Amino acid sequence: MGLSFPKKEKLKSKKLIEQLFVEGNSVSSFPIKLIYLQTKLPFEVAIQAGVSVPKKNFKSAVKRNRIKRLMRESYRLNKALVFNNSKGSFAFLFLYLGKEMPDFTLVDKNLKAALHKFKKLNDE
Repeated sequence: MGLSFPKKEKLKSKKLIEQLFVEGNSVSSFPIKLIYLQTKLPFEVAIQAGVSVPKKNFKSAVKRNRIKRLMRESYRLNKALVFNNSKGSFAFLFLYLGKEMPDFTLVDKNLKAALHKFKKLNDE
C-alpha cells in the first residue's frame, strides 16, 4: 500500500461528522485529539479521516490551513499503523487543540502517539 490519502479516505459526510461529536470516543496526545467512531462507511475503506483546527484559536485561515496540511501529511505517513490492523471501519477526526503554530515534528510525534493509543484501545 502506497503512502497516499485518496478522496475516498477523506471524511466529508456532515452526518458522520456530527455523529462523531455526539457518539464518538476520543484519545488525546496534546495538542492533537483524535475522535473516532466505529461505523459503516460509504466506501470500501477501513478508515475515513478528517482534520480540524478551531477558528477560536487561529483567526487566520492561512494558519488554520497550514496546520491542517501538516496534520494530513502526518496522517498520510503514519496511517499504516492503524490501517491494516483495525477490525471494522472507523471514522477519524483529528482536532488541533494548541494555541500556537506547530512545526511538522510536533504534529507528527503527537499524531503518532494518538494513533498508538487508539490502536492499543482497539487491540484489547
